[in-house]
Amino acid sequence: MKKKYEEHVIVLDFLPKGHPEDEIPIYRRESIIQAIGENYFTILELVPKKNVQPAIHERIYIGPGSRNKIDHIKSRISFEDLTSTARVELPYVVQEIVKEDEQRFLDFFNSSRPLTTRMHQLELLPGIGKKTMWTIIEERKKKPFENFEDVSNRVRISDPQSLIIKRILMEIKGEDRRYIFARPPKVPM
Repeated sequence: MKKKYEEHVIVLDFLPKGHPEDEIPIYRRESIIQAIGENYFTILELVPKKNVQPAIHERIYIGPGSRNKIDHIKSRISFEDLTSTARVELPYVVQEIVKEDEQRFLDFFNSSRPLTTRMHQLELLPGIGKKTMWTIIEERKKKPFENFEDVSNRVRISDPQSLIIKRILMEIKGEDRRYIFARPPKVPM
């Protein structure tokens, strides 16, 4: 199975003096960035290079090779580990990611598949029941959806983008055992 690595993250919070609850003396703490990956919505803690002070919502490269702003990836964390600032920023950042890469999320409406004989991936979106699911399937057979507005007009979903955002946030928070968009949480050893 191919490993899923993030190449870019969006900053949720910057802690120039590390976590306040750390028992390490303040002069020995390292700066911490809490960020979310663009591709798999992986939540990470990163250590910036010296004298780097990223802005909240800033996009930063963390992939292989030379990194301009990140010294190293400290760890993968869960929603519960986020600071209060990061938790407040999370929905806005997820919305930005979905808006910037509309085609990727539109493809979900155009190519989602059944999970079992009784359940379809579309039904994992909040507010999508069997009737709406069948309407989406029939409409995409006629012609693939071109954008979120097209989905809204042809299926009568008021805001399909918000359904995607709600689902992503549910997955990040671990509110469902199925994952469509986000990387499943790390299993404790």
